[in-house]
Amino acid sequence: MTFEQQWIEYDFNPFILFDSSGKIVSLNAEAQFLLGSSNTATIFEIATLHASQNFGFKTTFMDLEFGRYKFFGITVGYENEDQLGIRLYQVPSYHFSKPKIDSGEIVNVYTLIDLCISTNSISSKATFLKDLDPSIPDVRLNTNLFVKLLNRIYSVCLDSDEITTKLFFRVGEHIKFDNKKYSLFTIMISSSNIDLSKSSSIDQLAEQNSVSVEIKDNYVSVNIPLITD
Repeated sequence: MTFEQQWIEYDFNPFILFDSSGKIVSLNAEAQFLLGSSNTATIFEIATLHASQNFGFKTTFMDLEFGRYKFFGITVGYENEDQLGIRLYQVPSYHFSKPKIDSGEIVNVYTLIDLCISTNSISSKATFLKDLDPSIPDVRLNTNLFVKLLNRIYSVCLDSDEITTKLFFRVGEHIKFDNKKYSLFTIMISSSNIDLSKSSSIDQLAEQNSVSVEIKDNYVSVNIPLITD
């Protein structure tokens, strides 16, 4: 692999090269992750719709979203009828602090969720619902810090009638630390009434836990590297 090819391979932005029928000729590492949240036909259609009328390159600014991936623009280019390339400019969505792999302890995340639900249900009339993927293994977390984070998230939802906790793998998504790739899983806590005025404290606790959070009007999700060693 040439130095130029390595730049493409390790680019933060997905790059895909198609043949004229929409079959992938080549793609970089980030594009492989993207296709876990999208599909080849959709990306090819976007590329063909926004290609220049003549040979060459065309950049278009637009908002695109595929799962956790958000983009603010694309460049589409071709120099013959046989191949068409697209580069998608990514908006960073997850901000992980580098975890201390040897800190914390191996814990059962289901137990921590149940503990926090039990604690918060005492002071709330909300109905707590759970939708938990049973296949998440024990992971390395700082138990005290992580319980504080979950409790803080539940605390901003307590004025709702129902609070739903969903636990699931993020299929095809990974994060790298020290050249080692870790899968991701998510705890999503959703409700109809979230007090967004307390979101800054959630961000602070997430950083202390070396995890990423997404805070929306009706849910807060915690995205966690699957560290089992």
